[in-house]
Amino acid sequence: MSANSNQTNGAPGPIISEPQWNAITQAIAGLNAQQLSWVSGYLAGLAASGQALPQSAGAVASAETAGDAPVLTILYGSQTGNAKGIAQSLQAKAEAAGYTSKLLSMADYKPRQIKAETHVAIVASTHGEGEPPDDAIELHEFLGSKKAPKNANLKYSVLSLGDSSYEFFCQTGKDFDERLAKLGATAVVPRVDCDVDYESEAQAWCEKFIESLKSDFTAQAGAAVAMQQGSAVQAVAAAQTYTKKAPFTATLLTSQKITGRDSVKDIRHIEISLEDSGIQYQAGDALGVWFKNDTALVEELIGLIEANADETVEVDGQSLTLAEALISKLELTLSYPGFVKAYQEATGSEALAKLLEDKAALREYLADRQIADIVRDYPAAVAAQTFVNACRPITPRLYSIASSQSEVEDEVHLTIAHVDYDAFGKRHQGGASGYLCERLEEGGEVEVFVEPNDNFRLPANPDTPVIMIGPGTGIAPFRSFMQERDAQGAEGKNWLFFGNPNFTQDFLYQLEWQAYVKSGLLSRISLAFSRDQAEKIYVQDRLLEEGKDVFAWLEEGAHVYVCGDANRMAKDVENALLDIIKTHGNKDDSEAKAYLLALRKAKRYQKDVY
Repeated sequence: MSANSNQTNGAPGPIISEPQWNAITQAIAGLNAQQLSWVSGYLAGLAASGQALPQSAGAVASAETAGDAPVLTILYGSQTGNAKGIAQSLQAKAEAAGYTSKLLSMADYKPRQIKAETHVAIVASTHGEGEPPDDAIELHEFLGSKKAPKNANLKYSVLSLGDSSYEFFCQTGKDFDERLAKLGATAVVPRVDCDVDYESEAQAWCEKFIESLKSDFTAQAGAAVAMQQGSAVQAVAAAQTYTKKAPFTATLLTSQKITGRDSVKDIRHIEISLEDSGIQYQAGDALGVWFKNDTALVEELIGLIEANADETVEVDGQSLTLAEALISKLELTLSYPGFVKAYQEATGSEALAKLLEDKAALREYLADRQIADIVRDYPAAVAAQTFVNACRPITPRLYSIASSQSEVEDEVHLTIAHVDYDAFGKRHQGGASGYLCERLEEGGEVEVFVEPNDNFRLPANPDTPVIMIGPGTGIAPFRSFMQERDAQGAEGKNWLFFGNPNFTQDFLYQLEWQAYVKSGLLSRISLAFSRDQAEKIYVQDRLLEEGKDVFAWLEEGAHVYVCGDANRMAKDVENALLDIIKTHGNKDDSEAKAYLLALRKAKRYQKDVY
C-alpha cells in the first residue's frame, strides 16, 4: 500500500478531508458486500480514466450556506426491512426534488437531536402487542418521556405499517404522531396507517409529503442529483435484480420432515434452487415466498357464495377469472376485521353486524378462523367482484434463511413449521407452509426474493463471541450463522440455546449440531426440551441456570441473538437477560435496563422475532 493511500481504521487518510470522509461513510452506509464491490469497481474505473465524480450543486449550496438550508431528516423503525425500503424511496423523491436530506435508522439517531430538527419524516412498523421494532424503542420511549423537548418549529409526517388482523394495528406510528403533536410539532401531511398491502398508499404518502415541503425547500441541483441517483440506482440494481414485485421463479428441490413420527410438530427442511438467478444473500436475511392457495378450498368458497369460477373479476387493474384470483391473488388463510365488515355489508347479515359491534368478541371469533370459516358460518350469495373486493391481496411470507451461500452456493434453505390443524370440523393449513410443505411437489416452481435484514447480522469481527437463542424454527438463522462462521474460519466462541418439546422427536438438525460441537466450532450448547420431564423447561430457564457464564460472555463482548416467537419467548428471554445482568453484574433494575439498551445500541443484542 502506498504512503498516500487512505486507511481503513475508521478515520480519513491524508488526502481525504474530514467532510469528504463523512460524506463517503454516509453514502456507503447500509450497502451489502456485493454493492460495495460494485461501487469499488466503479470508482476504480473513474480513477483509471482520470475522471472525477460530478459535484452536485446541492453539495455546493450546502457548503456555502451551511446551517441555513433546510434538511429533511428521514427516520425509519423496521424489523424486516419494509419501513427502510419506504424511507429509501422517500429520500430518492426528496433528492430528485432538490431537497437536502439524511436517512437514518432510529437505532442510529440520538433522540435529543429532535429538538434541532425542522422537517422530519417517520416510517415505523409495529410488532407484537402494539410494540415498536427494536431499532425504534429508544426514540419511542424518549418521545413519550418527560425529557422530550418542545419543538413548535418542527414539521413532520408519519407513515405507519401494520397488520389489521392484530388488535393494536399500526400502534407505533400512532404513538409517534401523538407524541410529536403534543410537543408542538405540526403534521404537514396526516398520518397514513398502512395494512400489509402497503405499497400504493406508501408511495402516495411519499409524494404528498414531498409536495407539502416544496415552499420550505429551495430547489437544488436537479440534474446533477439525478445523475448521482442514477449511479446509485444502477449499483442497487446490479446487486439485486429480483424483488418482492419482481420475484425469481425458483425450483423446490427438497421438502423433508425433520421432526419424528410422534412429534406434536410437523417441521420441514426446505431446499430451493436459485441457479442462474445471481441472487446473493447474507446470514441473517429472510426469503420472501409467494404462494398459491389450495384449489379445493377455492372451489368450496366459490360454492358457498354461489358464484361462477369462470366469471371475470378485476384485481389491482388485472382481469382474471374468479378462481384464478382466489388461488393466486387474494388472502384466504388470514382473517381480519376488514373482511368481516365488507362481507357483512355484502350479505346484510344481522348476526355479523352484531358481532362487529363487540370488538373483543370479534377478536376472539377471528383468532382461530380463516376466511373460509367465516363464509361457512354465514353463507350467502355474493357477487364475484364484491367478494373479491372484500378480500385483501396475498402478501408473501418471510422466512429466516437457514443456510449460508458459503456452503450451499446457489441454494437457499428454510426451516418451516407446517401449520396444519383441525378446527370447526375442517382441516386448516397455513397458506405458504401448506403450499411449500404439501401442495408444491419437488421440482415445482415457486416465486421468491431475498429480504435483507441489516438488524440481524453476525459481528464484523469473526473473533467476537456469539450467543444464539432460538427455540423451535427459531433455529433457522443460527444454522446459517454456523455455516458462515465455519466458512470464515472464525475463532470466536459460539453458544447455542435451543428448545423444543421432546429430545427424541424434535432436536432439529441434531447431527449437524453434534458435528459442530465435536469440531469445536460450537463451544457450548444448552438444550431445553420442555416435555421430557414433569416440570417444563424452556430456553429462558437454561439462560438463568447458566447466568454466571452468560454474563461473563457479555463482559467479553459477546453478541446476543434471539429468533422465534415475539409475544412470549422473546419477552421471557429478555426478562431472563435482565435478571442475569442484575444478579451477576450487581446492578439494580434501571442499571440493568441501561446495560441491555447499550447492548442493543451497539448492535450486540439483535432479534429476529415474529
